[in-house]
Amino acid sequence: MTREYRPAWWLPDPHTATLWGRLGRREPRAHSPQLPVTTERWDTPDGDFVELVRLKGPTDPATPRLLLLHGLEGGLHSHYVRAMFREAQARGWAADLLLFRSCGSEPNRLPRSYHSGETSDPLWVITQLRQTFPSAPLGVVGVSLGGNVLCKLLGELGERAASLIRGAAAMSVPYDLARASRQIGRSFGTVYEQFFLKSLIPKALGKINRHAELAGLHPVSRVRTLWDFDDAFTAPVHGFASAADYYARASSLPYLDQIAVPTLLLNAVDDPFLPPEVLSEVQTVVANGSSDHVKTEFPARGGHVGFTAGRWPWSAWYYGEWRAAEFLAQTFSATKARP
Repeated sequence: MTREYRPAWWLPDPHTATLWGRLGRREPRAHSPQLPVTTERWDTPDGDFVELVRLKGPTDPATPRLLLLHGLEGGLHSHYVRAMFREAQARGWAADLLLFRSCGSEPNRLPRSYHSGETSDPLWVITQLRQTFPSAPLGVVGVSLGGNVLCKLLGELGERAASLIRGAAAMSVPYDLARASRQIGRSFGTVYEQFFLKSLIPKALGKINRHAELAGLHPVSRVRTLWDFDDAFTAPVHGFASAADYYARASSLPYLDQIAVPTLLLNAVDDPFLPPEVLSEVQTVVANGSSDHVKTEFPARGGHVGFTAGRWPWSAWYYGEWRAAEFLAQTFSATKARP
């Protein structure tokens, strides 16, 4: 199916395109008949747990499956999550959302949290899904932070990824975390930055208060930027020397040329969370890579996880989630066609 993306004229700049998703877009309410979901807690090998939000639907063990990795401080409340569930539902797929540690219904047991380069939990969940549903083709979608996690994981796995998943789609990815962090701290971007810090700081302080080994991290209460937060909390908790060290080691850009399964990279050039020159570097890395599995799609407009189209607000449709699902559908069909 072909559907042309024409950015909505009534969202004329990157910020309205970005904010519309949160403020103007209407998706089915979770736990409603339109979007029936349930949440499961899975104990992890290290003595902690993650939560999976599961869309109630097909029970055939061979039904294609979708796993969704959310963005920074995302979850079932995120518009793109419910939109991807809706896309899966319309296509008759099973779908799960991995809630990263500290993004579930209650605090996790261990000091560690989640971050842009943490790939062990997604890999473990993917492995569990493959073992439980060995005949079901599995596709993974990562959005924003989750997209960086997904791209890094696929690069780390290389050829091994083909035994686990059939295809992947990553949307609005901050491929270079240091430059993305600087970008979001500029001009109007500070609005987004303060929105994230409003929940990140209390969560971090809660962990500090519960775990004596984190007692020296109380300065996190005084941070004013995401860079400072990652320097004061994310880096020391997860074994990095500094925010700069974390960004360098967790960015997905160096891993893109090692991806060995069909993968769509969908970013808008006007994404206010990322300098546009990073996307040029992404295209260069992909073009110089040893495989042809990665497809880049970088339209000029769309904002961050926006990609809104349609002539009028009341008849809007959303290209990003549709495109990700359509790409995965093609990988599932290609799997069926193999001899």
